[in-house]
Amino acid sequence: MKTKIFYMLLIPLTMAMAAPVENKAPLEEKDIARISEAFGHLIAKNMETLGVNFDVPKVAQGLQDEVDGKTSPMTEEECVKALATVQEALFKKQAQENLSRAETFLTQNAKTQGIVSLHSGKLQYKVEKTGRGQEVQPHFTPIIRYIGKFLDGAVFGSSKQEEALSLDETITGIQEGLVGMKEGEKRVLFIHPDLAYGTGGLLPPNSLLTFEVELIKADGGDASASSVSTEGVKEDRHEIVLPTGRREATR
Repeated sequence: MKTKIFYMLLIPLTMAMAAPVENKAPLEEKDIARISEAFGHLIAKNMETLGVNFDVPKVAQGLQDEVDGKTSPMTEEECVKALATVQEALFKKQAQENLSRAETFLTQNAKTQGIVSLHSGKLQYKVEKTGRGQEVQPHFTPIIRYIGKFLDGAVFGSSKQEEALSLDETITGIQEGLVGMKEGEKRVLFIHPDLAYGTGGLLPPNSLLTFEVELIKADGGDASASSVSTEGVKEDRHEIVLPTGRREATR
């Protein structure tokens, strides 16, 4: 945790030191002012990655006090521990809220006409278009197109082209939600976090996920599935997509 926090905050400094410096005339005062303001933006962006609602005026005061040689109200170690405690509390709160929303949604969604429920309602799907070809079986590597969304409809990822997905290397909700699909079929999957990434992976904790999936081919055989497999999810599962711009959850 300590390493992560300081790494995030020091990214702007690292970028600045790594940038090549050309032999130019000394910077004018107005240039220093612009650079200083831009550097503040870099710090703010990296503060956001910590997930804490900082008191920005107090952060600015801390910067000025440090420059003036004043004593910090906390040691570095105390600050890191305090940040970790706040992040842990925020993580648990978000996880509980997301879980509650997921279960409420699935309970109501199960009553919708055309919804098929599996795993005691934790995996649901709706057929949007029927297919006529070969069916997906367990352990297949189907070739699909998909769009992945959160409960609020925000898209966290989608296929750029037809992609092969090894069912043995993805989450349970995808594994079992695709089995039985026929070539040409389109389904919408609704996946409880217990069958997705839970509180692990790169997504917000306990996210309910929906996938709009079109089956192109039931089994791609030896087709490479690396383009839709991302390591780093607990229990050695793989994410179907790496959500752009999302950070690893801090726990």
